[in-house]
Amino acid sequence: MQKKKDHPKVKSQLHPRSQHRERYNFKELISSSPELAAFVAPNKYGDESVDFFNPEAVKALNKALLIHHYGLEFWDIPKHYLCPPIPGRADYIHNVADLLAGNSFEIPTGNHINGLDIGVGANCIYPIIGNHEYGWSFIASDTDEIAITSAKKIVEENSSLKSQVDIRHQEQSNAFFKGILKPDEKIDFSICNPPFHSSLEDAQKASLRKLKNLKGKRPSKAQLNFGGQQNELWTKGGEARFVKDMIYESRNFAKQCFWFTSLISKELTLKPTYKILQKVKTTEVKTIEMGQGQKISRFIAWTFLTEQEQKNWMVERW
Repeated sequence: MQKKKDHPKVKSQLHPRSQHRERYNFKELISSSPELAAFVAPNKYGDESVDFFNPEAVKALNKALLIHHYGLEFWDIPKHYLCPPIPGRADYIHNVADLLAGNSFEIPTGNHINGLDIGVGANCIYPIIGNHEYGWSFIASDTDEIAITSAKKIVEENSSLKSQVDIRHQEQSNAFFKGILKPDEKIDFSICNPPFHSSLEDAQKASLRKLKNLKGKRPSKAQLNFGGQQNELWTKGGEARFVKDMIYESRNFAKQCFWFTSLISKELTLKPTYKILQKVKTTEVKTIEMGQGQKISRFIAWTFLTEQEQKNWMVERW
């Protein structure tokens, strides 16, 4: 066993309101979800942990976190579907809350605040966190029918989510808002975690690099330890093309959404994205940086509402 590592008591890079700033308390997590116990063991430093290269262990940990911190009664995903790290997803939600608060510093809460999750996935993570932490309601869309079925089951099996999350199948593979938002429907924000690789080969190469960095040796094959289907991990043109198309389409829904947002994984994507946002004549653009471990993440936010329209929106809806 190697010398025990000194860990900071608080993960200060996470959002101040995050429930994940302290190290995992496996005793409490196992108490909430007993099946996690089978995957918990001392690591090489003697600390209790799970094997993050084992998809079943990651899934069991996520399930325990969701039950323990977000009051779920049920959570499951089909095999090979994306099982995302929850602290990072929570940070996106908390930062969107700050974005909505703006200069008033008062976060709008309650189910009259409605968000759109573009690409909800089988895991339904963002609506779970957003509803629990701020009481928001959600429209959640996806092109994948298996993901839609899974997300619907999560909503149906949890009394706290029923009537708060409306799962909608996006039948047009290249659309974001079209076919999902009704003409008279307004949303206070949209969120999206784009597939950021441009091909399956790129996704596998990135996974190999990640495993090599973590394990110190080159694995024999790509192991996407959080799982993921093609539409969750890669898309033609990568995230730059994906976000570009989303921005162009958002113009057609300019007065139906206060803040459009999207995660941006690669810093290189920012410059061309800013140019497109300028081209479509947004009234305001923000870039919010988030720190998660050694990785810096970020999302961009844009609106077409004028300053007066923003004020009217807050008075009428919030």
